Amino acid sequence: MPNRLADASSLYLRQHADNPVDWYPWGDEAFARARAEDKPLLISIGYSSCHWCHVMAHESFEDDYIASLMNKHFVCVKVDREEHPDVDAIYMESVQMMHGHGGWPLNVFCLPDGRPFAGGTYFPPDDRRGGMIPWPQLLVRVADFYKRQRNDLEENAKAILGNLEAGNHPFQASGDPLPNEALPAAAEQITGAHDDEYGGFGDAPKFPPASTLDFLMAVRGTAAVDLRQPALRDRIDGVVNTTLTAMAHGGLFDQVGGGFARYCVDRHWIIPHFEKMLYDNGLLLSTYARAFTRYPKPLYKAIVEESVVWLEREMRTPQGTFMAAVDADSEDGEGFFYTWTPADIDAVLGPDEGAVFRAAYAVTEEGNFEHGRSQPVLIEPDFDKRQALAAARARLLEARAQRTRPATDTKVITGWNALVIRGLAHAAAVFHEPAWFAAAARAAHWILDNMLRSDGSLARVAYGDTANGHACLEDYAALAEAALALAAVAEAFEPGTSAEWQAHAARLAEAAVERFRDPTAMGFFSSEAGRADLVHRKKDWLDNATPSGNSALVHVFSSLHALTGEAKYAAERDRLRPAYTGLAERAPSAVGHALAAFTLDATGLAVLKGGPGADWPSALDALRAKPWRPAYLQPAGDLPEGTYQLCVGTQCLAPAKNAMEAMERL
Repeated sequence: MPNRLADASSLYLRQHADNPVDWYPWGDEAFARARAEDKPLLISIGYSSCHWCHVMAHESFEDDYIASLMNKHFVCVKVDREEHPDVDAIYMESVQMMHGHGGWPLNVFCLPDGRPFAGGTYFPPDDRRGGMIPWPQLLVRVADFYKRQRNDLEENAKAILGNLEAGNHPFQASGDPLPNEALPAAAEQITGAHDDEYGGFGDAPKFPPASTLDFLMAVRGTAAVDLRQPALRDRIDGVVNTTLTAMAHGGLFDQVGGGFARYCVDRHWIIPHFEKMLYDNGLLLSTYARAFTRYPKPLYKAIVEESVVWLEREMRTPQGTFMAAVDADSEDGEGFFYTWTPADIDAVLGPDEGAVFRAAYAVTEEGNFEHGRSQPVLIEPDFDKRQALAAARARLLEARAQRTRPATDTKVITGWNALVIRGLAHAAAVFHEPAWFAAAARAAHWILDNMLRSDGSLARVAYGDTANGHACLEDYAALAEAALALAAVAEAFEPGTSAEWQAHAARLAEAAVERFRDPTAMGFFSSEAGRADLVHRKKDWLDNATPSGNSALVHVFSSLHALTGEAKYAAERDRLRPAYTGLAERAPSAVGHALAAFTLDATGLAVLKGGPGADWPSALDALRAKPWRPAYLQPAGDLPEGTYQLCVGTQCLAPAKNAMEAMERL
């Protein structure tokens, strides 16, 4: 019999609607019952495309006996972390304090008011001798402890909340602003952790480090590094190209259908966790496009093109926005949809063409995945030979479409769409693709028209045309960044619209200041004030899967100051700067997005102004001829007709007769 989740909009919640667990959605009803019955809350958090979430659901939440234990001793709450990232962040950090690591599914035991006292991630249903306590045994232990030693749990919850509050203060933030010389030092530290053999950072699992690479490319673009630190310059070139090439050749990238998976489970970038998340693909669109301007490798362009095709084919909604994620699993099992045997390949391409494809993409009888199946990885180094296999890839894609597809989570998330909008805008500018700019603008218009409420607040998610939920700081900041990316090059694609996009960015920035800024300390909270459902108001300083809201706001304030000259934006940027002094020294790879913003600000954000009659497509050509850096094309009625003026930071140079002449001074 379906439980309370049957009518939920969230796909993840509906996946649990037939569990025998008496699930509540996140909200007042669950808290009220927990208080009334003096029962602990069991808050279980995950998302629709999460493989291990599915595993625990099948093993435990669908089991009648285990469900009876959960229902007897706890008020059980199921949370879609993509709807409620602020809820997830609180409990994830709590579990990380307890165990030193976290992940999904996230299962947290809380007092009736929501304060956490114990928790973990995946638990097996029985004793598997792996050191993990079986879930039924844990349920009984926690329930007994709650009855017999309640005071100890109260003390534990108090300590956890104290640590959460301490975490709002950035590491070793002395109040001293981050010095510019700390930026190349941070880049040196990051490059020292690079895997020079296989690309990426650290050992398995490996995640696509988009923000880290963006920071390294920003440092590479500074005159100080380019001219005075050639060793660091060359090191950055090697790190960026090794990692971008490894990800493009590996199993992280869907070699047949385009788009990137969430991460790889191995050091070699061969086997992904097969879910595809919208945010990764938005971030990587921008990173590969930016990289192409300095390292014009045709492979990078192809990755961008094929990723855009995937977004348009599989992720775009009828309204022009983009859906959240594609599941890791299908009914045939994790990875089956994407993997192949040699016989599968030959059945589509024939033995001769199949042999060529199998050799290029390492599809063997032994397989690199399970049951003799292979995830295609490109081992052919010749790009022309890769392109010669485009028709073969298209036929395999057509054949793959006959398999049972993994589920797509169709919800539209404001901040994730903003990352795709920004990536499309950057890619449109780099490759001069008007259709990509139009797609970005269409999605942005829909978000602004449907997710921005009359009181200035943003909704977090939309199901069809229905907007729901509280947007977090990262949604406001990412959408402001996306509007600025559109404003930067709008005149070349949709003349006369740059001011509109800039105004949207300014309104979102002001809303963020009003709704999220801490009036007593540096930084911005992730959630708005007045949220009675949250036991803690958290600040996110570190980038996770997506850039933190505070990091994104550094970009927004810096850009708005360059565009308007208004001191208030510089003041907001400078209020954030001291927060990153200790972080840049101790954990630079965790704050890459903010460090990139400070680097670009130090270099000088460029604004190319044009008088009436300016040839903006030619101006974009001039901009594209340079390695990437933030630059804005901006009409200026006070300039003589047909002239251009380059402003960098607070300095404006003498007018030039054409855009190329002006940009040569950059």
